[in-house]
This record gives sequence, structure tokens and C-alpha cells, in this order.
Amino acid sequence: MPLSAEPAGSSGEQYLLSASLDNARHLSSLLRAVHFQDHATCFATANGLRVTVEDAKCIQANAFIQAEIFQEFAVQEESVTFRINLSVLLDCLTIFGTSSLPGTPTALRMCYRGYGYPLMLFLEEGGVVTVCKINTQEPVDLLDFDFCSTNVVNKIILQSEGLREAFAELDMTSEVLQITMSPDKPYFRLSTFGNAGSAHLDYPRDSDLMEAFYCNHTQTNRYKISLLKPSTKALALSCKVSIRTDAQGFLSLQYMIRNEDGQICFVEYYCCPDEDITEAEL
Repeated sequence: MPLSAEPAGSSGEQYLLSASLDNARHLSSLLRAVHFQDHATCFATANGLRVTVEDAKCIQANAFIQAEIFQEFAVQEESVTFRINLSVLLDCLTIFGTSSLPGTPTALRMCYRGYGYPLMLFLEEGGVVTVCKINTQEPVDLLDFDFCSTNVVNKIILQSEGLREAFAELDMTSEVLQITMSPDKPYFRLSTFGNAGSAHLDYPRDSDLMEAFYCNHTQTNRYKISLLKPSTKALALSCKVSIRTDAQGFLSLQYMIRNEDGQICFVEYYCCPDEDITEAEL
């Protein structure tokens, strides 16, 4: 394959980050799942690549692409960070089209020389090679939602089809989605308050869709549906979803996504609770 070799006139040591994929669609599908803002911050370590997108300091999405997903993944420093236009990156990754013919995936080689340099993409399909250079930017400070295991109050793991059905059935004219998690009934409840009135969807802890249930305290929090809607892109691709809350009501939705080759990746969304509600409203 042409992309297995170093680009002409370069050596591996010159690049702080170099990676190759036999099928660029594995990367582009994950990036589309977090593409609700134009710009993203990329973090590369020996463990792999994390791409983070934020909006209004209220919601954050992270796509995790482990090093094992790549055919080659090399980082010359402890961590490499840069900001990039995600819309442009996705356009480049799909430059040969989004639906490649069977047996002719788009191969990708990605190289980054360091601060101030562009991200270089070498894409090859059917013997045709296209080179893209995407300008990088200064990384910005990102929110730290601090969702370590000690801060988690409640956690459930659902088969994704259960949450997909919920989003299809609930009234999305509602401004908020109310989530109740409790060690007692109703266990896990999703509620909306739309034009047609209130709607509730309950999941018992012994539901076939429930894979794990760890609830220590009863919590009811509301989240703006406008903030949660971007996560439905990842939900559509996923097979399982982990739903966690901390003591302040911050929400973590972690989606497990299996690609065409059976490899597992994760996309995680963090969302702030809606601050406009009061105890009386609950």
C-alpha cells in the first residue's frame, strides 16, 4: 500500500504524531458522532487519540480512538495537543465519498509535525492518492467534569436500543429531559413536558435492556434537550450506553461503538444540569 511508507522527503522522527488506518471511515464515523461544533481539540498520547468538542461550557463530547484501532500509531512526546476545524477534517476524510465500494476502503496516513504546523492527511483509494493540509490552531482550555469513579453517585448500563426507543417515543417539543435514577421504584425514569403534556418512560431494574444497575441515591435532574440532541448521533452508532450522574447532577453518557471490523471505541458526552428549575418544581 502506498501509504505504508513515509511521505517523500520526510523521516519518522520529524513527526510528533503519525498514524495510519486501512479504513478512514473508522475515524470519520466517530468524528461525525461528536460533530456539533466546527472546532475540536485533539489530544494524542501513547494510548490513542481523543477528540473533544464543547459548546457554551455546558456540554462536552469526547471521541476516544484507541491506539490499537490504528495499524500504526506513534507519538514522540508524552502528549501532543492541537485544535482543528472538525468540519474541514471530516470533508477531507470523506474526499472520496462516504460510501466506498466494497473491498476498496480509503486508506489514511495522518502526520503532525508540531506546534504551528498543519495536520497532513494522505488518503489513498484505488491507487489514487490525495494529500490534504489542514491548519491547526492554539488549543483552548476545556472543562474538566471530573467524572472519576469516586464522584459517581448513580450508574446504569443499557442496551442502546432501549434509549433509541425512548428518544423516539418521548415528546421532543419539551425543553428539558428529566432523568430520575433511584435504588427504588421507578428505578430509571425519563420524563418530558411538551405541548401534549407530561410523558414518562420507566425502566425496571430487571428489564431485559438493563445490563447493570448501580444506584445509591434517588436523583432527579433536568437537562436541556437542545444540549442532549447532539449525543443522538453517537447513540445511533452504539450498542451499549453507560449513564452516570455525580452528586451535583452532572450527566455522563458513554456510548460503546463497535466498528465494521468488530473493534470497540467510545464516545462520551458530559452535560450540565438545567439550573433554571427549583426543588418545588420536582
